[in-house]
Amino acid sequence: MEATVTTATEEKVWSGGNEPLGASYGKMMMWFFIVSDALTFSGFLVAYGFSRFKFIETWPIADEVFTHFPFLHGVDAPMYYVALMTFILIFSSVTMVLAVDAGHQMKKTKVTWYMLLTIIGGLVFVGSQAWEWKNFIKGEYGAVELKSGRILQFLDGTTGERVAISEFAVPVASDRVTHQSKDGVWYQSESGLPTYSLEEVLAGFEANKNLVVRTERLNEEGEKTVLSRAESEERLTQAVMVVEGANLVHNEYGNRLFADFFFFITGFHGFHVFSGVVLNIIIFFNVILGTYERRGHYEMVEKVGLYWHFVDLVWVFVFTFFYLV
Repeated sequence: MEATVTTATEEKVWSGGNEPLGASYGKMMMWFFIVSDALTFSGFLVAYGFSRFKFIETWPIADEVFTHFPFLHGVDAPMYYVALMTFILIFSSVTMVLAVDAGHQMKKTKVTWYMLLTIIGGLVFVGSQAWEWKNFIKGEYGAVELKSGRILQFLDGTTGERVAISEFAVPVASDRVTHQSKDGVWYQSESGLPTYSLEEVLAGFEANKNLVVRTERLNEEGEKTVLSRAESEERLTQAVMVVEGANLVHNEYGNRLFADFFFFITGFHGFHVFSGVVLNIIIFFNVILGTYERRGHYEMVEKVGLYWHFVDLVWVFVFTFFYLV
């Protein structure tokens, strides 16, 4: 019978003590998580790209959707706030790098301050994303939806500027009843009525002869197709409801898939940022308590830093493919 010989090297391997690629077990597991999560985000962005390519003629133009900026009401600032959010998140990645570097030098005070700045940047980004969601859901101009599910938006025929429904709708005395699941489609209900009824919108359109509509379909110049007054009147006969803002069913900006991907992709990324902020807060308090000082290293700061850099990098891709392209 042969004796089983266990060398010191084998014992170290099976006890989990070896360090592949010179990385500790914790950092290796973080890298495994990052790779798997990167594949998940890649799948989402690829699905978004295929859907956009398939419906490219009716896809909303980002510059016409994300035009809000805090405290600047009525000012057309396309993509400005999204760009500011991106800058804040990238800057928080810089402060995280400085925190990791300070940890390597065992400088507790600097690690504390840089971690605090990183947390503040993450909170500002999450808050900004919530504010952006609010405006996206609420809408600004409103539109009408046709029987086909297409969207018609209102323009001033003279200037070509977008006109909000609230600017021309005429009050009409009529009973407005919220749709209940027991009335018709059992699985569909209506949480609330739009500000204006379809009758009020059509009456206002009829009273303002300078108004025209544009469809969600893009022309050869990459702009939405504007109809003549006669064509607008004919198309409005197919209108079935007023749409304000966007949700998972209706979308005043255009193709409803755009809203679905917006909520899912930005929401999934926002959840990652929020999770990163929670992790950073935990690490921050451990730094203050001197936990890592007693351990003799700040590897936990480095590991959470890897996650934070990944979240920032994913947002760069989301920002590029969803907002810019």
